[in-house]
Amino acid sequence: MMSLNISANNVCFLSLKNIFKYKLHSKYIHKSVVARKITPQEVTAILSSKEYLYEFEQNCGSIKAYETNQLESNVPIEDVRAEAKCLLTSGMLFGVFDGHAGASCSHVIAKRLFDYICVSLLPKPLLMEYLQYDSKLVEMRNETFHLVGELKSIYAESLKSYVLKLINERQEHQFKMKDALEKSFMQLDEDIMAEARLNVSGDVDNLTLNVGLSGSVACVAHIDGPHLHVASAGDCLAVVGVYTDDDTWVAKVMVEEHNTENLNELNRILSEHPVNEKDTVIKYDRLLGQLAPLRAFGDLRYKWSREMLSEYIPKLGENIIPPFYYTPPYLTAKPQVAHYHLQPRDKFLVLATDGLWDFMTPLQVVRLVGEHMSGKVTLTPLKLPRKNMKLKEINNLLLQRRDSLKRKPVDANACTHLIRNALGGTEYGVEHAKLSQLLNLPKNISRSFRDDITITIVYFNTEYLRHRQPE
Repeated sequence: MMSLNISANNVCFLSLKNIFKYKLHSKYIHKSVVARKITPQEVTAILSSKEYLYEFEQNCGSIKAYETNQLESNVPIEDVRAEAKCLLTSGMLFGVFDGHAGASCSHVIAKRLFDYICVSLLPKPLLMEYLQYDSKLVEMRNETFHLVGELKSIYAESLKSYVLKLINERQEHQFKMKDALEKSFMQLDEDIMAEARLNVSGDVDNLTLNVGLSGSVACVAHIDGPHLHVASAGDCLAVVGVYTDDDTWVAKVMVEEHNTENLNELNRILSEHPVNEKDTVIKYDRLLGQLAPLRAFGDLRYKWSREMLSEYIPKLGENIIPPFYYTPPYLTAKPQVAHYHLQPRDKFLVLATDGLWDFMTPLQVVRLVGEHMSGKVTLTPLKLPRKNMKLKEINNLLLQRRDSLKRKPVDANACTHLIRNALGGTEYGVEHAKLSQLLNLPKNISRSFRDDITITIVYFNTEYLRHRQPE
């Protein structure tokens, strides 16, 4: 999550996206900033270093494949991605997490949130069975980091307490996915706040406190057959790419960005505080003049009471209490939840952190992925889709392939294709000089020009959706 504070003798403050638009034009990057121009081969090596692709067995469900990629700007990167198969229920989970004030919170959320979601989906008998046998809840894919052992035991106890709470609360009333997703987000955030105050050994005490002090937004998709649920807290986006009957692409945005550019969100947070705070709750397009997202995990500085924060002044300094801090909490991790019933025309889902959306609109992203899907067929040898095809059918196939050659992508991974176009795109195509500049910026100033970018694209199985009986 980019965090820019721009002020000079009380001159006007720009919105975050306007700052990006101003700074990202290549002419504003001074030549002395970049040591040398990197080659196209080096650009491709950088862009593709974190690519990942997973393809499912044929006819196994609504998901055909998914691919991911990341490009860091912060050191270490504050974005995280996660994908997992639910083991005690059906369905897959995909998430992107954008941290701020460090990477601690986003890493912890990526490791824990899927477990909280999974137990929230279980009926009471399975919850009791889970406690008895300590069953594994999810099968994570492509993990790139692990939590330290001391934290694992603390987090396991918190999850167990949540399961017991669910068992005591669970009634026989009708299950609602929206409630389950909201509860899982809110409970994990509540546990992070409680763990930050634990009196444990020094190193672990610092770790749990650091997780609570840092913050992270999150956008998670749960896909089970034709049912897509998205839960989001913050300014990541989830967008479905729809291919219409007239052969055009449409971007269906599943959730809103929770920042000051969203009038509904702005009105929500103002309504939760006294009228005499209307000029201080949001200042300079930020929460209390400091935080860009208006929903997030962690960030205890915007959630704890003033009395609780005061206890930490000797350790963390007086800045632990934000200015204009009168009626906390000012921040919530409660997600916006959307449900969508997938149709055959729905081809893919894009989950991405705001590092991508700062450069591109949802429709631009969907069109690029759609064009990539068409051009990608030229990267593999031609295979006839069935035996005993007529010469006319083969000829039509070859003509289609020739047309696709015009859109042949440089990158096999569509996430990489998006990053390349986001950083180097111009009205005339991808410009290598622009890409080279943005990728070769010194680490200490890179954040001023671009944020971390994390993208996951989930491809839907059209044949499954076409033959799936309506529910």
